[in-house]
Amino acid sequence: MTTPDPAAEGRRRADRFLAFLPTDDAAADALLAGIPEVRDLVFLGAGLTAVARAEARSLPPAQRAQANTRQLRLGELRDANRTDPAGLRVWLRRAGEEILLLRSQQAIADRVAADAHERTATRAAVEASGTAAASDAATTT
Repeated sequence: MTTPDPAAEGRRRADRFLAFLPTDDAAADALLAGIPEVRDLVFLGAGLTAVARAEARSLPPAQRAQANTRQLRLGELRDANRTDPAGLRVWLRRAGEEILLLRSQQAIADRVAADAHERTATRAAVEASGTAAASDAATTT
């Protein structure tokens, strides 16, 4: 029997944890409680960190900078609890919540960009039809 790759297992657990986190706190907590070894908790955290850093790259610059700062603070929390499984579970919970925050920020940024694109397209269509010129002429006389 071969031992599973710990990094791959960490990524798999990270995916499961992220699937539970927004809808089932009890299942997310049970997943974390079911991992007794510090090493396995750290590999799960590495999976979460990879997801957070990848998702933060697509945010607007200000949100990306804030996400980087939060990642540094999460790293400090991890380091402060490096031998304490309970402390690492707190770190993992916060790392998962960070990813949920990043996803909500990305959804907002996407909506803002879509709204701006729609307004630009509407303005271009109005200007192309000449309606804006006629409207401007009527209001200036």
